[in-house]
Amino acid sequence: MFDFTGIDTLLPWFFPVVVSLFGACIGSFLNVVISRVPAGESIVTPGSHCNCGQPIAWYDNIPVLSWFMLRGRARCCGQPYSVRYAMVELLTAALFLACWLLFAPAKAVVGMVFLSILVAATLIDFDHMIIPDVFTLGGGVLGLLLSLLVPALHGQHSDLYVLDSLRSVTIGLQGLFVGSGLVLWIALVAEALLRKEAMGFGDVKFAGAIGAFCGWQGAVFALFGGAIIGTVWIALAFLWRKISGQPARTAPPTETPDGEPTALGFGVHVPFGPMLAIAAALHFLCFHQWVADYFAQISELI
Repeated sequence: MFDFTGIDTLLPWFFPVVVSLFGACIGSFLNVVISRVPAGESIVTPGSHCNCGQPIAWYDNIPVLSWFMLRGRARCCGQPYSVRYAMVELLTAALFLACWLLFAPAKAVVGMVFLSILVAATLIDFDHMIIPDVFTLGGGVLGLLLSLLVPALHGQHSDLYVLDSLRSVTIGLQGLFVGSGLVLWIALVAEALLRKEAMGFGDVKFAGAIGAFCGWQGAVFALFGGAIIGTVWIALAFLWRKISGQPARTAPPTETPDGEPTALGFGVHVPFGPMLAIAAALHFLCFHQWVADYFAQISELI
């Protein structure tokens, strides 16, 4: 058997490098998922191909590097393709590395799965104003399954694995129901007050999936943290347009209640999924202990 501890001691850079390369490869796969899932296409076949229909050779499909080596243009037809492909690969590599450095291996692997779901759901929602059920309902089921298999996901570390698993999946269930229920009630109240749809049902299911991985505290943090992120994001986009006279290229996409693209303004729809995902990632990687301590203090006061 391989002596992983010995390798880590002798070559402390080895596993971080391997994890980062693996993350970049998963990022390349996520680009396929982001492109094909909304279109109802298979993510397995056909293989990677250019918009002109030509297959992409393996040496032109190296994560991150290929875009820079080709200077953002397809070898077969010379047409430009977005730098976002390389950015998704680089982001996924960075997120996988962060998981590996911050958590024990089992929780790190679960974190990689969770953050991959967040990345794919974010960009699909950004592009199409939808979050497919495979990431919401599927993400919720997967979060519960991983809560059962990896109790450390929810901080259960005793010597009784079965008991830890039951406690962990219970926390995941609480998170799923609290996350989806809280967003659902907010959406219903807002719709009653505004007399129009205020939040898509995909966001409700997505908050539940986040809760399955992060617990109810993480779901609450994602909801309110996402609202703050969205407010700041939109305010900056408004400010940029007022100063420059041009729409911000990084502004969230917008559409009318009828689904037609429109300029950023009051009363238009913007995707909330990316904001939920950013806040959820921050909770999982950075703020989980702070949030737990905060709610513990609130509980003591009550």
